[in-house]
Amino acid sequence: RKVTLGPNTMGIALFASADDLADEMEDVDLDEEEAAWEDVEAEEGMEAQDDSEVTFSKHTASVFCVSLDPKTNTLAVTGGEDDKAFVWRLSDGELLFECSGHKDSVTCAGFSHDSTFVATGDMSGLIKVWRVDAKEEIWSFEAGDLEWMEWHPQSHVLLAGTADGNSWMWKIPSGECKTFQGPSCPATCGHVLPDGRRAVVGYEDGTMRIWDLKHGSSLHVLKGQDGHQGPLTCVASNKDGSLVLTGSVDCHAKLVSSATGKVVSVFKEEAIVPKSSAEEAESNSVESLGFCNVMPLAAVGYLDGTLAIYDVATQTLRHNCQHESGIVQLLWEESSPVVYTCTLGGAVCLWDARSGKLISEYRGHSAEILDFALNKDASIVVTTSGDHQAKVFCVQRPDR
Repeated sequence: RKVTLGPNTMGIALFASADDLADEMEDVDLDEEEAAWEDVEAEEGMEAQDDSEVTFSKHTASVFCVSLDPKTNTLAVTGGEDDKAFVWRLSDGELLFECSGHKDSVTCAGFSHDSTFVATGDMSGLIKVWRVDAKEEIWSFEAGDLEWMEWHPQSHVLLAGTADGNSWMWKIPSGECKTFQGPSCPATCGHVLPDGRRAVVGYEDGTMRIWDLKHGSSLHVLKGQDGHQGPLTCVASNKDGSLVLTGSVDCHAKLVSSATGKVVSVFKEEAIVPKSSAEEAESNSVESLGFCNVMPLAAVGYLDGTLAIYDVATQTLRHNCQHESGIVQLLWEESSPVVYTCTLGGAVCLWDARSGKLISEYRGHSAEILDFALNKDASIVVTTSGDHQAKVFCVQRPDR
């Protein structure tokens, strides 16, 4: 924001008298001016600080998704608004191959459990699977507009949910297919439970279903008072799959027993800072959630920047951790009570869930972070952003 004075650079002579100047100054909202300059500084600060080790910049538009190969944790796949997906090496950002042929923004991408295959999906519903070692496409399918996609945790089976309410399951590479018909509204999120036999799917009408994958039947349906009062945004399960968490734009997270399909508890945000307007409260939603593997804790991330840590055993709030901007996603470390968040302000934050204290913060993007992934030993975080880049951060932790 550059300020250019006119031909009369003395400025003061533009006013007839000192009184006029005083009157004029009274009309200037200095707080607003100051805030505007702070914004400029914040933007510049966002660009200046770069804690990342590697930057991948082959995308030419926003990068929407990232996933790491589970077997070696040495490869990433990213998908973007440029209708492209790339598989590249984390150590140096070297491109291995492009997953070409998409017709719309690539919003889903992920490796199979053994890193043999990588799947990419675009918004129009075109899904492609590539063999990683041969770098070649082995299967593709056109479903309805794509909402979510996930590999089965133990086999070469791919699941996806579409805007017509269907969830799909394919054997790869044969393409043998099953569909699970939901209500006639988008299947907005889904997750395969750790037993590999059931999947949880959330829908735009606020309902949630637990599906038996083998028989194609619905085991449990949560609707009405048991369901949400708005579209589901995210689902997660604990390590043994006995508990499921669902999040929604209604700002509630529901803890559900996967065996009985009953709601065990409802977590509602307990605002630290009262919402200044109904509109502000209205625009808030649950964006991400997850369970800790090593302690009975769960985390819920909100669009207003609140990270809530709950004790699952007592179903009580342990901590509210406040961010300066909205939370996009959260991930727990595999083997410690540390939760990672990424934000619309371009930061990756590490929180100790026991104390609710911020451990560290990493920056490097000049726009919002849209997705991130964590390697198994939590030494590396990979982020994607609206600045057209993906970045690799090495996590330095003094306690390890």
